[in-house]
Amino acid sequence: MNMQSIMAQAQKMQRDLQKKKEEINAQLFPGKYEFVEVTLNGKKEMVRCKINKDELDASDIEILEDFIVLATKDALQKVDQEIQNKMGQYAGMLDGLM
Repeated sequence: MNMQSIMAQAQKMQRDLQKKKEEINAQLFPGKYEFVEVTLNGKKEMVRCKINKDELDASDIEILEDFIVLATKDALQKVDQEIQNKMGQYAGMLDGLM
C-alpha cells in the first residue's frame, strides 16, 4: 500500500466522521423525568425545557430543580448512545471535535 492510498483512506474516514458528526448535531434528543421534559441537540446543548404545570404544586420548586437535572441526564445519555451507535470505535476521537 502506498502513501497516497493511505492518505486517501484517511481523508475519506475524516469526511465520513465529519458527516456523521453533523448528522448527530442536527438531531434532537428528548429527556423526561416525571413532569419535566428537556430536549438537547447533538452538541449537548439544551434547546427546550418544558414543565407540565398541571402536575406542579408551588411547594415543589426544589423537586422541580432535581427533575430538570434528571431529565437532562436522560437526554445526555441518549446523545452519548447515538454517538456510540453512529461512530462506534471512533466515538472517543470526537471529544475534541464536538
